[in-house]
Amino acid sequence: MQKIKNLAYLLSFSLLLFSCGEYQKVLNKGTSEDQYKMAVKMYEGKDYGKALRLFEKITPSYRDKPQMERIQFMVAQSNFNEKNYSISGYYFDRFAKNYPKSSKKEEASFLAAYSYKLASPVFSLDPTDTNKALESFQSFINEYPDSDKIKEANQHYKELRYKLQKKYFEIAKTYYRTAGYDLRNYKAAIQAFDNLLSDYLGSEFKEEALYYRLKAAHDFVLKSTFRRKPERVKDAISAYEKLKRNYPESIFMDDAEKMLVTLNAENIAAEDLLAKQKEFQNSQKK
Repeated sequence: MQKIKNLAYLLSFSLLLFSCGEYQKVLNKGTSEDQYKMAVKMYEGKDYGKALRLFEKITPSYRDKPQMERIQFMVAQSNFNEKNYSISGYYFDRFAKNYPKSSKKEEASFLAAYSYKLASPVFSLDPTDTNKALESFQSFINEYPDSDKIKEANQHYKELRYKLQKKYFEIAKTYYRTAGYDLRNYKAAIQAFDNLLSDYLGSEFKEEALYYRLKAAHDFVLKSTFRRKPERVKDAISAYEKLKRNYPESIFMDDAEKMLVTLNAENIAAEDLLAKQKEFQNSQKK
């Protein structure tokens, strides 16, 4: 029994060496046709790394030939299976555009979007692939509303949209949290919250964004000169009214009411001081 196992092992090892030797020979000295056949063999055998090396070599020879459609799809799929998601997204997207009549166009369009989603990093990092994925899924949803992948595409789109909202929400909060070190960040926070609320209507972060928008405006008033306060109080009260109008039962309303009292008091104090300054200036002119 042991001898049989040893023979089987030696046979397998010999076949592996032969296969590797054959691959290297075709890769380095084979004709384009031999390399194409070997690439397909590697692809079908799920050895995608080796397949990609061959596809790279034969692409110039097969450009504008019928086999190129199959090659482009296999290149995209090989990169996907090798987890080169940004690259596979690019190649699937390119395939869908180059071969609009292909029976694999719908599949390629979905996999392009899905590739970009898999390449998309955590929300705090560069959103380039996230935006590409959103655009690609939106295009897929528009073009294939009856696809059996439409439910999955909509779910992916929803998850990506949430990721971007979270990114911009956290950016706005960071501006607010660091405004104590740089007063300009109050303005940046207010603008960032406004952008989030206008760009993502019905955002999952809307209630909290409205609250932090009010907090930023309120705190900005407290740090402002008396001359600036009336205008900024008006903006902060408008933020309060928007929160109350949209979420009258919000868990943030108690805090918001306290801020409103402070804002009104600051406004009265500022207007009184400005009135006294104006009165003094007028008396000096007499």
